[in-house]
Amino acid sequence: MSDQSVFDVDVWTLTRFVTETGRQAKGATGELTQLINCLLTAIKAISSAVRKAGLVHLQGIAGQVNVTGDEQKKLDVLSNDLIINMLQASYGTCLMVSEENKDAIYTPAEKRGKYVVCFDPLDGSSNIDCLAPIGTIFAIYKRTSEGEPTDQDALQPGNQIVCAGYALYGSATLVALSTGAGVNFFMLDPAIGEFILTDRNVKIKKKGKTYSINEGYAKYFEPAVNEYLKHKKYPEDGSAPYGARYVGSMVSDIHRTIAYGGIFMYPANEKSPKGKLRLLYECNPIAFLIEQAGGIATSGTQRVLDVIPDSLHQRLPFVVGSPDDVEEYLSFVKKHKK
Repeated sequence: MSDQSVFDVDVWTLTRFVTETGRQAKGATGELTQLINCLLTAIKAISSAVRKAGLVHLQGIAGQVNVTGDEQKKLDVLSNDLIINMLQASYGTCLMVSEENKDAIYTPAEKRGKYVVCFDPLDGSSNIDCLAPIGTIFAIYKRTSEGEPTDQDALQPGNQIVCAGYALYGSATLVALSTGAGVNFFMLDPAIGEFILTDRNVKIKKKGKTYSINEGYAKYFEPAVNEYLKHKKYPEDGSAPYGARYVGSMVSDIHRTIAYGGIFMYPANEKSPKGKLRLLYECNPIAFLIEQAGGIATSGTQRVLDVIPDSLHQRLPFVVGSPDDVEEYLSFVKKHKK
């Protein structure tokens, strides 16, 4: 076999995929495609920075101040700035909500487009120093109002999302993306600098074998949660107990849950009665992807995507995963509500 025959000459890049699916959409203008492409460029740059961060930190290549006198930026601040600048340069956004910014970020009038983007630039950034996987999460909405954009444009329920995804900076860099027609995985090929389609129309297993939760907080959990966990560890029907898997980097835990099945939980507890994860840029995009893959995403009391947000950084209890596993968890919640 010659070398040329193993090189795919009809390669499905993420750019090609988004362009082709965008062309099939009714009334498409190409604005969303352009926006996603700019976001991907930011993700590639973050991936490169993440890969270098350990070296820079360990080898002392960079101190607190670089040669030009600028202070070195922390990776999460750098990631945030990269995404904001690239999204504004896409001419597709009017408004952005970031985990790193207290207030919404408004695009200058001359660069304004019709989309709202909510994102967490570097989820799990506290894991950087121990080299655990980290990620970027995003959700894109169409603005709902005319005239000057307002915060209200971002306060849409997740069922209005037009595109959502995450990037995972793990052993490789992967993007999971959905525009409402299933979930697709793309892997970054560093040789050509493009994301290549590796898994099309990903589906989550109906039932998994693992649960994912920070059990160190069991003292603060509601009785329903602890009873469910006990049931997973000491099954009374003769089945094998579930394995525990918890990285503490949500993108990593969610990606494993989609890939292998099971349940991921960050429920409300005594310390965080409203939950800890943020609705707009953590819960909604992940819930959208989970549902597109055939799973369930719940707050414990309602479908995550139906929650109408009342503030930019609102928190929500969050349980997602294989449909049978989440339904079983909800049966315990129901039992304790009686």
